[in-house]
Amino acid sequence: MTATIERGAATAPVNAPKGASHAPTSKKPSRFLSSSNGKKVVMAVTGAVMVSFLVLHMLGNLKIFLGKDSFNEYADALRTLFEPIAPYRTVLTILEIGLVVSVVLHMWAAISLARKAAKARPVKYVAKKSQANGYATHIMRFGGLTILLFVIWHLLDLTFGVVNPKGFDSAPADRMVAGFDASRWWVTLIYLVAVVMVGLHLRHGIWSAFQTLGWANRNRNRGLRLTAGLVSAVLVIGFLAPPLAITFGVVK
Repeated sequence: MTATIERGAATAPVNAPKGASHAPTSKKPSRFLSSSNGKKVVMAVTGAVMVSFLVLHMLGNLKIFLGKDSFNEYADALRTLFEPIAPYRTVLTILEIGLVVSVVLHMWAAISLARKAAKARPVKYVAKKSQANGYATHIMRFGGLTILLFVIWHLLDLTFGVVNPKGFDSAPADRMVAGFDASRWWVTLIYLVAVVMVGLHLRHGIWSAFQTLGWANRNRNRGLRLTAGLVSAVLVIGFLAPPLAITFGVVK
């Protein structure tokens, strides 16, 4: 006699014939990158790439305090890395492509996770979200858009010279000084707002990366939060120092 077990209205045999194979499942295992954890890892890794770029970029910008020649030498060194083995600007172009890919992947992961979270909760809860969560959400969403628009302007101004008074053919230091001249105070103001937004974005992003990588726990939370805040504060101060010094006439 074959024993059966009930599942709703249907019954299924418990004892199957020996040698019988199980029916193949129709669901395929999801790929790592399509999972929430995979996208969070993508965000953490690409975020680390962008933070590394920001640190190096900030250190390069601070060379303006050592004089125009020092800043121009730094800018020229970026374009002549590994010459003559690599042609002029090859390494810099590869780094720029890698940075763009990181930005695109970072945005893709962020948008995908946001859409997945929205689908998982189609009905809005009556309970209000905490102020901290709402703050973080607005910073990461609108802050990211603000940063993207600023980066486009920044490239047009100081990299390509399209909107810079000195134009593309001028020396990098001359473009930088002209870009933040006191007569263009509004550019410095835009830069200030954008950099502060970068800092807020980074503070939350670095903390989220710590959580994604599994480093956060009760014993480490305070130190990791302090680290995220410290890194963000250093970058904000480092990026704001040159344009403010130029606008107020400290650097000419």
